[in-house]
Amino acid sequence: MTKLKQIISASGAPSGRGPYPQAVRVGSFIFLSGQGPLDPATDEPISGSFAQQVRQTFHNVEAILAAAGLGLEHIVKITVYLSDLARIPEFNELYKAHMPQPWPARTLVQAGLRQIDVEMDVIAVDPGQALSGDSKQ
Repeated sequence: MTKLKQIISASGAPSGRGPYPQAVRVGSFIFLSGQGPLDPATDEPISGSFAQQVRQTFHNVEAILAAAGLGLEHIVKITVYLSDLARIPEFNELYKAHMPQPWPARTLVQAGLRQIDVEMDVIAVDPGQALSGDSKQ
């Protein structure tokens, strides 16, 4: 019998500020906890422009996906939280520069973020895993 959930941890991404893992694998799905522009070495928000915050957030997402053997191309759903919806055009340009096509489904909302201007949570799919989650170990 296998465990339903497998915890995924990446040393190249922030460990988080609460009682939750960086990501959880359930069958072929990888669910990333919210990732923001935190420095992986300190777990503190980086000081920088909005563009630098978005780039750091993508870097953190990539590091966690890499720990699961995946990349940004495996994302099927992304939810983006912005502190100010006036930044949507700038975010969209940065998003297009980072996310490979075909783009995943996306939700973008305004949120009362503290100390950061962007956060993302992600669902990815590992094509190497059976969709049923069955494992023969």
